[in-house]
Amino acid sequence: MFNSVLIPIDLSNASAAKSIIQVAKQVGGKAAKIRLLTVIESIPQYIAAEIPFDYVEKSSKEALRHLKAIATESGHERLEVEVVSGGSPGSAILDEAESWGADVIIIASHKPGLQDYFLGSTAARVVRHAKCPVLVMR
Repeated sequence: MFNSVLIPIDLSNASAAKSIIQVAKQVGGKAAKIRLLTVIESIPQYIAAEIPFDYVEKSSKEALRHLKAIATESGHERLEVEVVSGGSPGSAILDEAESWGADVIIIASHKPGLQDYFLGSTAARVVRHAKCPVLVMR
């Protein structure tokens, strides 16, 4: 059993969250702390100049609202939510796992496309560099 389970959620594919939370409950048990995490990527400076100044703040609030809805729907008592902005998703997930002390990361993966063979997906980066076990779900 794992005591702390980190679940990175890509809000563009939030439908996977329900099944991942169910798996987290199984591997962690009732006493496990589960944290849902979403990452809002950094916006390049040349684009940031063209968007409203409060775009990142609004995006963070909307992401937090969405994560809270997912958490409430799951019915798990010890579920936390966290929104991190800046940096790449892979790095932010790894940083959060280390600073929070995650015992395991459960992350969704999609069917790889051509771009993933050149760049590598976020899940692949997390698997390669995590200091704790990583469970990848499809």
